Amino acid sequence: MKNSNLPTDELKKYGIINEDHTFSKKLSAEDIQKFLQGYTIVADNDTKRATFQLTDDNTRLKVIFLERDKSISEILKNSEKRIEYSDIKELSNKLPPEVPALEKKAFIFDKDTGIVAEFDFIRHTTELTAIIADLRDATETARYKFELLKFKAFILDKLEAELPPEIAKEITNDLNIISKEISTVDGILAQQNLNQKEKSDISLNVNDPDLYQDANQMREEEEQEQEEKRRFRR
Repeated sequence: MKNSNLPTDELKKYGIINEDHTFSKKLSAEDIQKFLQGYTIVADNDTKRATFQLTDDNTRLKVIFLERDKSISEILKNSEKRIEYSDIKELSNKLPPEVPALEKKAFIFDKDTGIVAEFDFIRHTTELTAIIADLRDATETARYKFELLKFKAFILDKLEAELPPEIAKEITNDLNIISKEISTVDGILAQQNLNQKEKSDISLNVNDPDLYQDANQMREEEEQEQEEKRRFRR
């Protein structure tokens, strides 16, 4: 890794470093260290997002511009109430126009830390499914499945276009990941619906006045029968 050959002009252009070649004060020491090690810097502004990453032994700056379907402020606000989903379209997409690049994200608010965590549907699928399963909420699981199905349909549309073999292979891998997760979620949802039905049945039984009436009547008949037996013995 070399720091002496940093693409300073590009870094200045995007405000990552200043004119005196010091890094922006918006970046922490940890952010700078990770950036120099190849990690990505993410900048959000309303519905716009930009990512910056050093490549080729830190001599080139890879910049990707994206646009969300919702503003970041709306996402953060809504995520405090329930899991928020968002589609992010890549504006600097190198693929043909008929094959748009799209990422799907889930935003989950952690009440303990007060932080909203971002989960990618491809990179964090297993972790995201586990978090949603732990909620034990069939409605929330059904929402997640619906988002997975929408994303799967989008991936299938991409595969209908004429693509270079390496890109087609990557998209097919994404499809396999999402298809597998849908099957997993189907199993989770079936169990949650069963548990919900069992709880509902128990609740209905406890609150069913006819059952109480039948039980009382049986008790009265048993008591009357016992009384008649005692009279007979006398």
